[in-house]
Amino acid sequence: MTKPRALNIAIGQLNPTVGDIHGNIQKTLRAHKVAAQGKADLLLLSELFLSGYPPEDLVLRPAFMEAVESGLAELAEATRAMPAILIGAPLKGKKALYNAAFLLKDGDIAAAQKKTRLPNYDVFDEKRIFAPANKSVPMTLKEVSIGVLICEDMWKKNPAKMLKKQGADLFLVLNGSPFDAEKQKTRLLYARDRARETRLPLLYVNQCGGQDELVFDGASFALHGNGKVAAKLAAFEEAIAFISWTEEEGFAAKDAPFVSWAEGEEANYLAIMMGLRDYVEKNGFPGVVMGLSGGIDSALAAALAVDALGPKRARCVMLPSAYSSEASLRDAADCAKRLGVQTSTLAIADAVKALQDSLPESEKSVVEENLQARARGVLLMALSNMSGEMVLTTGNKSEMSVGYATLYGDMNGGFNPLKDIYKMQVYDLARFRNAKKPRGAMGPDGAVIPEAILTKAPSAELKPDQRDDDTLPVYPILDDILKRLIDDEEDKSAIIEAGHDAQTVARVMDLARRAEYKRRQAPPGVKIGPRSFGRGRRYPITNGFRD
Repeated sequence: MTKPRALNIAIGQLNPTVGDIHGNIQKTLRAHKVAAQGKADLLLLSELFLSGYPPEDLVLRPAFMEAVESGLAELAEATRAMPAILIGAPLKGKKALYNAAFLLKDGDIAAAQKKTRLPNYDVFDEKRIFAPANKSVPMTLKEVSIGVLICEDMWKKNPAKMLKKQGADLFLVLNGSPFDAEKQKTRLLYARDRARETRLPLLYVNQCGGQDELVFDGASFALHGNGKVAAKLAAFEEAIAFISWTEEEGFAAKDAPFVSWAEGEEANYLAIMMGLRDYVEKNGFPGVVMGLSGGIDSALAAALAVDALGPKRARCVMLPSAYSSEASLRDAADCAKRLGVQTSTLAIADAVKALQDSLPESEKSVVEENLQARARGVLLMALSNMSGEMVLTTGNKSEMSVGYATLYGDMNGGFNPLKDIYKMQVYDLARFRNAKKPRGAMGPDGAVIPEAILTKAPSAELKPDQRDDDTLPVYPILDDILKRLIDDEEDKSAIIEAGHDAQTVARVMDLARRAEYKRRQAPPGVKIGPRSFGRGRRYPITNGFRD
C-alpha cells in the first residue's frame, strides 16, 4: 500500500530588516534550526524576506543583488541535511528584476516562482522596479505539488486557477501585507475565495514588524479546502509554528495554533507600538525624547513610547511658556509619574522674548505663537543632539490635515506615532490604554493618562484662554469631514450632502490643500488607516483644483 503523501511545515512569521541581508540570513538559520528540531520538511518564510520588504530602490544596486544571490547560496547550503526552505527574495533576470520565491533543498536552489501580479496602488509601486511573470508553475517537495502564490497573486483568481490546473495539491502564500484597520478581514476573505474556488488548502504567511511608515502585523493563517480556518498565528509578534498537511486529510488542525487576533483600538495601539519600537531599534537610537504639555496628544504619545521602549528609554520634557496653565503642568507631571518616565523642565519664556525683541515692531500675534513652538523644537533638537535620542513629535492627523502645526517647531522630530490617527481616535486609544495594558507593552499597568487630560478642552496654549475650536470646527465634525475627504476621496458636494455645512466644508478643504507643503516636510509615522499621508496619499503641493 502506498504511503499517503505528507508535509510538515514550519511557519516562520518573522521580522526582517530591509537591507540587512546578513541579519536576515541569521534569522532564517535560527528559524531553520527550530524547524529541524520540530522535524519539519519545509520552513516557510514571507515575501522578499531575504532583502526585507519593501526593498524599494535597493534592488537597483548591483552590489545589493550580488549580496542577495550570495545569501541564497548560503541558505541553500544549510538545507543539505535539514529541512527545505521556501523564502522570498528579489531575482535578477537577464533583462529585468523580479519579486520571487525560492525553494531551497538538498543544498541547491531547486525552483523559483516569480510574482505575477504587481500591486501599484496605495503604498505599493512594485511595477516601478519589478517585472511580472506571465505564468505560475507548481514546485515539488517530497512528491507534493506546491502552488506558490506571492501576496497580490492570491488576490486575483487566475494565478491560483492556473496552479490548480497544473496539479497543485495545496497553496503556500508568501506575503508582505501591511496593516490597516480592515486588512485582516480582507485578506481572509480573498484567501477563502481562492480555497473554495479550487477546493485546495491554503497556508498564508505574513511578515511581522515595522518598516519606516509601514507595519506588518503577521496574523498568518491556514485554511482547509472549504475555506474553514485551520490555524491562526498571533498578530504583532514573531512566531514559529508547525502545521502538517496530508494527502488524505489536508491540514491537521489539532496540532496547529489558533490564536484570536487583536481588533479595533487594541490592534491600532499594537500597530503603532510595534512601528515605533522597530523604527527606534532598527535605526539604532538609544531612546526617544519628547515634549509633554499636559494635553491629550503628548500624553498618548508618551504612553506609546513607554509601552514600546520601556520607561528608561523614553524621556519627557515640559517646556512651559508664559501661557502654559498651572493645570496643564500638573497634568503633565501626573502623567509622567504614572508612566514612570524621567522628566525635566525647560522654560521657554525668555527664549521667546529674546526672539521677539530681535524682530522689527509689527503685529506679532501669530508670530509669537509660532516662536513658542519653534523655541520648543530647537530645545528638543538640542537635547537630541546631546544624547542621541530621537525626538518624537505628537501632532495628530486632524491637525496635520489642516496645517494646525508649526514647521520647524512642533513638527521637529524623527518620527510621529500619531501621524495617521485622527483627534477623536486619539481619545479612543487613550481610553483603551487606561482600561487595558496591551500584550507586549513595557509600561506600567493601570490608567496611565490622567482623567483631567481626557476631559479638558483641547488647546495649544499659545495665547490666553486659547481653544482649538476657536479656529477649527469641533473635532467630531472636523474628523468626519476629513475622513470623507482624505480616506474616502469624496467630493465637496458629497460631503455637504452627508449633512455638513457648505462653508465649513469649503474652508476645511482649502486648509487641507494649503497644508500639503507642511505634510511633505513632516516626519514619518505609522500607517493605520486606508489613506496615510506620504506613501499612501500623494497630492501635488502646487494645486489649483478646488472642488
